[in-house]
Amino acid sequence: MQQNRFGYVSIPCLRVHETGYLESTCEIPEETVTAIFVNGRHAATMVLSPENLREYIIGYLFSEEIIKTAGDIESIRYEPNRISVLTRDPFRITGRRRTVLAGCGGSVSSIDTSKLPTLESGYTIPYSVLFQMQKAIEPASDQVHSAALATTSKTVVTFHDIDCQCAVDRVLGYGLIHAIDFSETVLLLSGIVTSEMVRRCLLAGIPILLSTTTATRLAISIGTESNLTIGGNIFNDEITVFTHPERIRCSW
Repeated sequence: MQQNRFGYVSIPCLRVHETGYLESTCEIPEETVTAIFVNGRHAATMVLSPENLREYIIGYLFSEEIIKTAGDIESIRYEPNRISVLTRDPFRITGRRRTVLAGCGGSVSSIDTSKLPTLESGYTIPYSVLFQMQKAIEPASDQVHSAALATTSKTVVTFHDIDCQCAVDRVLGYGLIHAIDFSETVLLLSGIVTSEMVRRCLLAGIPILLSTTTATRLAISIGTESNLTIGGNIFNDEITVFTHPERIRCSW
């Protein structure tokens, strides 16, 4: 499994006890505000962790339907607080209308469920393997989110970020760079499964989405209609499956 670097910085702090203060240091995650420009136009401004930016920008552009493959990108230029991308077809009108949603690092695209694909993958996975996969999303610390891509035989890659959605985009970017067949993979999250997470799985063709927490009602509704398996609440050898449990093989 490839574990990717995550940025921390050490700062001075005071640890407060009933009897007084103690000078100390603590490790905290770094954060950067990054403006994204596509073919000379401002596409978004994101708040994210400043690591693995190549994987992030490719995954982000894919998630926003600006590109379909990593090969659609002509060049990427990195500057402080700015990423500039040129696509191979700069005159093609791409991307979708954007709205501002709470809980995200900036604006995100609105969701038109009528345009989302329905998954056809017949991929299944043993419950025992699926349950063990949760180890891949144990965070670098309790301060950050994690996302991982796994197959039946291994965890392919894990990314950490202050924003779960940004971690997912890094996973997708990695998969696109390495031409991974998403139709036989599982996406694992440490955060809540939202409709945006579901949409990303459908665009990539990932058939199983698993979280250590839960899923929103809209995410479950879209997953049901689109043939996506969504699971969550991993606890005491049990997984709560919200949609399409037929992809999970039990031992009975």
